[in-house]
Amino acid sequence: MSTNIFVNLPVKDLPRSVAFFTALGYTFNPQFTDANATCMIIDEHIYVMLLVEPFFKTFTPKPISDAHQSTEVLVCLSCDSRDAVDALVAKAVAAGGKTPNPPKDYGFMYGHGYEDLDGHLWELMYMDVSAMPKPEEMP
Repeated sequence: MSTNIFVNLPVKDLPRSVAFFTALGYTFNPQFTDANATCMIIDEHIYVMLLVEPFFKTFTPKPISDAHQSTEVLVCLSCDSRDAVDALVAKAVAAGGKTPNPPKDYGFMYGHGYEDLDGHLWELMYMDVSAMPKPEEMP
């Protein structure tokens, strides 16, 4: 049985968000795209539904948090290499995103991230399991 994940994120300006994520190399499923939402394809089992805020509000009685002021979620994606992490962060910054934190290098694991146009935090990481310390070597 395969499991698919759908992350739902509120956005203020759907066409602007689509342009941002297109610049990062993501594609969208036109079957699940209209004026209220679009389905961004991360891979064959991971999708991000970008929903305009009024439509997003129909799914929850809670107020939408301002992701520029508070953190509601950290979306973390793995990459194939350190260079891939850095390249995707560079694309995000070039498309208008921000880098809220410097990269973190733990030797066996490298991470960096960006903040999208709506303030959602995207963490990117590369892990080399073969370089991971043994349990007795960990602090």
